[in-house]
Amino acid sequence: MGHRDQEMAGEVPFRLFSSAEGRRKPSVDMKQVVGTQDILLICLDTLRYDAAVCEEAAGNTPVLGRYGSWEKRQAPGNFTYPSHHAIFAGFLPCAFEASNLAEREMLFFPKQIGMGKKVPEGAFGFSGSTIMEGLENVGYDTWCVGGVAFFDKRSDLGRVFPGYFQKSYWNPSFACPVKESTANQVDFLLRKIALAEPEKRIFLYLNVDAIHYPNYFYLDGAEHDSLESHKAALRYVDGQMGRLLDGWKEIRGGGFVICCSDHGTCYGEDGCLFHGINHPVVNTVPYKHFFISAGNEPGRSFT
Repeated sequence: MGHRDQEMAGEVPFRLFSSAEGRRKPSVDMKQVVGTQDILLICLDTLRYDAAVCEEAAGNTPVLGRYGSWEKRQAPGNFTYPSHHAIFAGFLPCAFEASNLAEREMLFFPKQIGMGKKVPEGAFGFSGSTIMEGLENVGYDTWCVGGVAFFDKRSDLGRVFPGYFQKSYWNPSFACPVKESTANQVDFLLRKIALAEPEKRIFLYLNVDAIHYPNYFYLDGAEHDSLESHKAALRYVDGQMGRLLDGWKEIRGGGFVICCSDHGTCYGEDGCLFHGINHPVVNTVPYKHFFISAGNEPGRSFT
């Protein structure tokens, strides 16, 4: 099949990007990570980039700040459902300045799709429909701890994402309206990992929903959600992430962490409210990845 035939068949014309300048050098070699490390994908659902960097600069998020600065990235979708389908297929939020596919860093790459079926440098090429299926194929135990309603297994739609994992967990104490939702998730996870097989590698997806609406109750005296209560929710989450990451290091010895938002949200900018719409603050998200390891902080890198 020639190049033109491939393109007509839906093949992404990766050859057109082969000479692209400014291609990112991989910051981590996932082929060294997979199989040797637990992998934690922590989604701070709905977190805005501007809020994240503001709180970081003010020193209000010391736990997450310990692991480097937030990167500015493009959201894969403008609300949870489309964004997570992309993320679970390996398409994490990409560099904000990326102008083509070759300029995005791929940590995971679905080998069965286009782009010449050539795995990008530094990526783990997986077989299957999701990252989780690919990691299961190489021996990982895949866990999901849900938060927002798209992970609430009491509904048909809420069973879609959990169904991608070998083990999935959600209960009402993890839900958005619960002020202690993140603490409840972390308490649950610390109990679970204490009982896990030490030699079995874990891929954890955690959906943290405290920053999602409603979040007004994290700001004293507030009656409605606002950018300030959004930031207050992030401060609360940061403390709970400290408990999770410290506990993971103590019990499991360490791991590789991907921490990002799936989309942002509006609080009246240009007359817009919340998300599910395209607006710069919805389409721009914070991202970072790092290693955690007992006795070696902050995290190291495999390159």
